[in-house]
Amino acid sequence: MNFLKKPLVLAVDDTPSNIDVLYRILKNDYEFAAALGGKDALDALDSGIFPDIILLDVVMPDMSGYEVCKNLKKNDKFKDIPVIFITAQYDENDEAKGFEAGASDYIVKPFNTVIVKARIKTHLDLYFISKNLKQQVEDRTADLNKALEKIKEVSLETILRLTNASEYKDEDTGSHIQRMSNYCVAVAKKMGINSNSLEWILYAAPMHDIGKIGIPDRILLKPGKLDSEEWEIMKTHTTIGAKILEGSTAGFIKLGEVIAATHHEKWDGSGYPSGIKGKKIPLVSRIVAIADVFDALTTRRPYKEPFSLEKSFQIIREGSGKHFDPKVVDAFFSVEDEILSIMEKFKDRGETMLMKIRLASGLKEKS
Repeated sequence: MNFLKKPLVLAVDDTPSNIDVLYRILKNDYEFAAALGGKDALDALDSGIFPDIILLDVVMPDMSGYEVCKNLKKNDKFKDIPVIFITAQYDENDEAKGFEAGASDYIVKPFNTVIVKARIKTHLDLYFISKNLKQQVEDRTADLNKALEKIKEVSLETILRLTNASEYKDEDTGSHIQRMSNYCVAVAKKMGINSNSLEWILYAAPMHDIGKIGIPDRILLKPGKLDSEEWEIMKTHTTIGAKILEGSTAGFIKLGEVIAATHHEKWDGSGYPSGIKGKKIPLVSRIVAIADVFDALTTRRPYKEPFSLEKSFQIIREGSGKHFDPKVVDAFFSVEDEILSIMEKFKDRGETMLMKIRLASGLKEKS
């Protein structure tokens, strides 16, 4: 083997003469360190010494070699270091006990120079090969993760741009999907939803109205109130959206399908398209419902001017237990300052859509 520096051997034995013999055998080929007992060895490791292989006496008064080895194998920092037991008495039961403790091999006293060197070289070869392979796997895994993340970035950017097409006909709702998706994240975070799920919500929530692509302009952009027939057609954007998104294996698109289908259901069962109520409505859709309505209230639409914040908040409060899950309403008002901050952040600044969403959500940019 070619080493930039000599491997370090740590010899652990309570008998100084045995240490001396091992030193004379190994001094020309290896760096050498010694410990006079098990506790001394563990203290040395804790103090910063990091050997490439450990020669460990079995019978020692303060702590047996088996105990020392078990301690090493429980420690993530040292568990991969090969341990060779050295013993004056060879017994198959002792050998089995040593391997169970995590040892790599046995050397029997008195020491045979050729055997000691050969065993150490063999296990160091295996150790460095394993270490190198492990590093290669970690490097390749890191490269793969970066590649997958890049694919994800491109895919998400595409999804967000396509989703924006469902809103693009109405110039007054251009930033609606960015605002409401971040409102969703703020409320969901307050409700204790974990960070991985928050990211899914962040990217799935913009798909809530994707079914509007299938709604005729005469209805979608009508400046006045819809008649009953038009309203029935408008309500189909939920089922159209779910149909567009169905069949995907991607988790956040599957979540988008659920949201598209159920974000207009109401807590009291008076919503559409299925009239489900209470906790039968998926939690994420209960969250999207309040975010969607709040943004609709506070922005200009073809059929209305924006309501004031005071009026909008009043409508949300009055909808608790009727339109909205009361717990979601509580969470919404608990993050009121964050909601207002998101409103401010989503003024048009010229960032890409993905940048806008991440800026407001507080989720970290991937490296």
